[in-house]
Amino acid sequence: MSDAPHQWIRARHRHDRRRLLAAGAEVPVLAVLDAHRRLRGPYSAGGALLRAVVPGALRDRPALVAAHETEILALTPELRGVIPATRETLTSLAVPKERTRFYSRLRTVRIAHGLTEFLHGHLRGLGGGPRLLLVDNLHEADPTDQELFAILLRRADPGLLRLRLATAADELNTPPGPLAEPLGPALERYAHVITGPDTPLPPLPAGDLAERWVAGDGTGDDPRLREAYERLAPAGRAALHDARAEVLLAAGEPSLGLGAVPYHREHGGDPYGAGVTALRTALDTCVDLGYYHATVDYAERGLALVDPASARGDWWAFTTKKTTSLAALGRPDEALVLYEGARAATDSSRVHMQAAYATAMIHTRYLPRDEQDHSTARAWANAAVAFAQAIPDPGERAFQTVFNRNGLALVAVHEGALDEALRLVSEGIEWLDRSLGASEHALHRSVLKHNRSQVLIALGRYEEALADLDDVIAVDSNHPEYHFDRGNLLRRLDRPADAIVCYERAMALSPPFPEVVYNRADARLELGDVPGALADFGYAIELDPGRVDAYVNRAGLRYATEDLAGAGQDIDSGLGLDPDNVPLRCLRGQLLAVSDTEAAHRALTGLTGDHPDYAPAWAARGAVAYERGDLLGAIGDFGRSLSLVDAPDVRFNRGVAYLEAGRPREALADLSAASEATGDPEAQLQLGICLLRLDRGTEAREAFLRCVEEDPSLAPRAEEAAGLVLGAHAAD
Repeated sequence: MSDAPHQWIRARHRHDRRRLLAAGAEVPVLAVLDAHRRLRGPYSAGGALLRAVVPGALRDRPALVAAHETEILALTPELRGVIPATRETLTSLAVPKERTRFYSRLRTVRIAHGLTEFLHGHLRGLGGGPRLLLVDNLHEADPTDQELFAILLRRADPGLLRLRLATAADELNTPPGPLAEPLGPALERYAHVITGPDTPLPPLPAGDLAERWVAGDGTGDDPRLREAYERLAPAGRAALHDARAEVLLAAGEPSLGLGAVPYHREHGGDPYGAGVTALRTALDTCVDLGYYHATVDYAERGLALVDPASARGDWWAFTTKKTTSLAALGRPDEALVLYEGARAATDSSRVHMQAAYATAMIHTRYLPRDEQDHSTARAWANAAVAFAQAIPDPGERAFQTVFNRNGLALVAVHEGALDEALRLVSEGIEWLDRSLGASEHALHRSVLKHNRSQVLIALGRYEEALADLDDVIAVDSNHPEYHFDRGNLLRRLDRPADAIVCYERAMALSPPFPEVVYNRADARLELGDVPGALADFGYAIELDPGRVDAYVNRAGLRYATEDLAGAGQDIDSGLGLDPDNVPLRCLRGQLLAVSDTEAAHRALTGLTGDHPDYAPAWAARGAVAYERGDLLGAIGDFGRSLSLVDAPDVRFNRGVAYLEAGRPREALADLSAASEATGDPEAQLQLGICLLRLDRGTEAREAFLRCVEEDPSLAPRAEEAAGLVLGAHAAD
């Protein structure tokens, strides 16, 4: 896009990219970043950006920093001493042996949206026009940084922030598996491409070339430095790596432990000791933070250094955290292969127990829906329970048995055996209360009670579910999903205003996620807050442009409020994502009817042919037939719709069509039902007209009076229909 505010620089060599990055900056530069994942692993560039801007933002806009503390601290653990961590949860505080819940892979998407909004707020506060962000090595970036800059490309306000992003000339380093917002398509859509020519290498820098290569943490692309490094004897290379690792560790910056430190340790003099330790530290940190691509990378590097017989603890940690990450990343088949290999590699009962549980979860949860096998999952879950029941220590036996029976409960839910699931979870809660101290395994005990609330909801036992959710929130009040789930339950209990309070609490505790915004929109709509609902549906779309249901709902609202252009845009966008989306096709037919009833009738006829059980399509075609003067066709279509779903508005429309077709007796039933169901003054008016035609004047007069009492503006029409002066009666 030649008019795009952002630029994508493509050049083979770093010195060419750096030259183009720095050339002709028309606005002040916010920061110059290197995104190479070998520097600090996940968010190498995003973290560097925050370390540059947060100190000033904290000084000038502390409330903004506080609002985004979750995102900031996830990227920059170095700032924990400066920014108070006020939103810790049982998940984030759990010691490793009690960590039984891991983040969704979409957590990094939420973080990227939160950082986008933090930068917007910070730059508005700075004033003085847009700033420019210069970023190199995005082709070597961790997927977290690639995702962050993909979202920034789409969402950044060019009046505040412009991006100049540089990659090598060849393909991006894109990981396998599904990605929420891949960088490549975002660059192609939102950035103007600048392709740089190859130019001669710059003069050699002074000093030891091999040492300079290592000091750059192996991120450079000057072949002369690399060749000097490779000419060294292995012991000389290892010594350089060890010295560099010590320098980095002395800096005391934890994020270095996710990139350069493990790189140097695994290439240093003690790869099987210090190297494995550094990789374990990075592995454990990243799996706990939800940085799953990096976890897979550390695991693969660690597994190359350990043996299952002599270092079983490290081997299993690298194996099981790799499989956990693969499942979270939408790659469950690869995880199943690894579990098969793990079972063949050891006779450890603990390994077999954990592998059995995880295999059950893959079969019941992580495989594509059409490949899930709940019977196989039940078999593996039972195996895990059997291993747990053989653990000698009573407390550990109790916990592991309950944990694995909780997995069996999930299988039962997926099989529709809700009573069994409720029994398993309830027994687990009681067992842990008897067997453990009050502070032991607080996280998993809260998970159990939350899971029971979800089973109770599925059973329709809403008040009991609400009590469980309240108990969970009392012990883990900063976990946003609990407030989200409570809001959803309150909507089932017809308490939309209270649900909104819960949704807003979830939004205050978490980086932005579209589900809570979408649900708040629905709750606002239930309360009649159409502007608020429109704003929320729009925000949900901004967070997730692939969310078709948000386009459906916003298009319907825009159509209802006569924003026909906006409705048309949403219909086109939604159908671009889902060409056979039935509600959108129906809305398109209704929109066409505004200007071309023939085209609308054809479109809706096609829809009713493709989806004959979709009641709104018949109702919409009936409305078009009515507008075309085809009363019999309208009556037939309204009748077909009502045979599928008995809706008061469709009854009203058919009643009016019957009335105009000279069939007041048939109209009476429909108009009476519509009037009783809705109390709508227009329905009362049409009912009065119908009663007059049936010579039931007294009842007609009562209907007209009710109509005018509800809506005095209808008095002239009622008077004209009845030949009566009703204003005085209405005033009485």
